[in-house]
Amino acid sequence: MSNVLSLAPLFRQSIGFDRFNDLFESALRSSEAGSSYPPYNVEKHGDDSYRIVIAAAGFQDNDLELQVERGVLTVNGAKRDKGSDSVTFLHQGIAQRAFKLSFRLADHIEVKGAALQHGLLNIDLVRIVPEEAKAKRIPISTERPALDY
Repeated sequence: MSNVLSLAPLFRQSIGFDRFNDLFESALRSSEAGSSYPPYNVEKHGDDSYRIVIAAAGFQDNDLELQVERGVLTVNGAKRDKGSDSVTFLHQGIAQRAFKLSFRLADHIEVKGAALQHGLLNIDLVRIVPEEAKAKRIPISTERPALDY
């Protein structure tokens, strides 16, 4: 028995989802890799607003870098200053290792802003749908239209 998931039946009735299979496979690969550092939440705060909350304990704002490129939000964290050399840790439970998280943003999702508060990096996202992309209601006429082709 094979563990391969075929999405071919879905593509017969969908148009414009050519990248869906690649996105699904990359999501499966990343979840199998076990990359769970640092922990994060993805929250929905309304119909068109979202927030990503990343636990960035021990990091300062200049240790973090956010970048959006081709619909992918990338968050990099690297501790830049080593702190005082006179400190000897008896136990160091706060991990401050470098990390890189990537989030694929859906169409029309934009990063509104980011803030680091109490060891949590809050990234606010908003969906801005242009008028031409919004659903339009098409009126149905009861009169028989003349064909003017």
